[in-house]
Amino acid sequence: MNMMRTTLFLIFTLEYFFVLGQTKINSFYQETEKIQLYPEGISCQNDLKEKMEIDISGPGRFFKKVVDPEIWYYPSSKKSNNSEQAAVLVIPGGGYYFLAFDKEGVEVAKFLNSLGVSAFVLKHRVPFWESTNCRSQVALLDAQRAIRIIRNNSKKWNINPNKIGVLGFSAGGHLASTLSTHHDNGLERSKIKVERSISSRPDFTILIYPVVTMQDNPFSHMGSRKNLLGNLPTIEQLNYFSNDLQVKADTPPALLIHTNEDKGVPAENSIFYYLALRKNNIPAALHIWEKGRHGLGLGTDDIAFSNWPLICKEWMIERGILN
Repeated sequence: MNMMRTTLFLIFTLEYFFVLGQTKINSFYQETEKIQLYPEGISCQNDLKEKMEIDISGPGRFFKKVVDPEIWYYPSSKKSNNSEQAAVLVIPGGGYYFLAFDKEGVEVAKFLNSLGVSAFVLKHRVPFWESTNCRSQVALLDAQRAIRIIRNNSKKWNINPNKIGVLGFSAGGHLASTLSTHHDNGLERSKIKVERSISSRPDFTILIYPVVTMQDNPFSHMGSRKNLLGNLPTIEQLNYFSNDLQVKADTPPALLIHTNEDKGVPAENSIFYYLALRKNNIPAALHIWEKGRHGLGLGTDDIAFSNWPLICKEWMIERGILN
């Protein structure tokens, strides 16, 4: 009898946590529109089976194998003094192995909504799981297409087409800085109108404890580098994806957030990018906290680092992105 009671208790407990987890996850799913990046068909197509894991204790969903990349649209209901709002493409981190989709995506989108900014969370293809020929290409292609879609639909979504930025965490910060240094004004030879006529350039960049350098130095995040470029990257690849080496005159202004205590992705990554922007006379702001581990997201469990959203808001006001 005691064994039966114990078994029933375990079943009810597991069912409770399953329902609790599903309730938390469903609350995210019900609040957003999902927009395909490639309705016309995808290049570098993979043959993966979609894979997503859930941690109901707090971080939420982790996407690993992404088959059909999307942006998840979170419009702001807050009224703006301008007729058109700013928008931000949010890119979660995860070392190019997974996407921390809720902690560094959906939660951040809702913070941006509170400022009167519409947000789009990027569910991009994750390089680690892709073929050798495509792994270094897919994430950047997805980010470029995402910006084009947002800008192309700016009137429909009440967005200012000249106030579309990108915000990325960790490896998502690497992708955000890659997008900021490897954009174009349109691909003349493309048969697809949105690619041919719409710029993929963000108007501003916000990088939170970003991976930036891919060089052979003590500050590179070797996990992200390996997952993006494989075991034996060429010198050309290392230089191309070391975004502090790729800053040029039309690289957008940036806000960089880091901590001195970050051992996973040292603050030198942000410092290198800041110095490159400064060298090219591009407006930039750099904030480095003394304490704080890597991967804090909004920093709600860290008293000092939890101030970065306020600094972000003030920077956006200073840049004229917000009133």
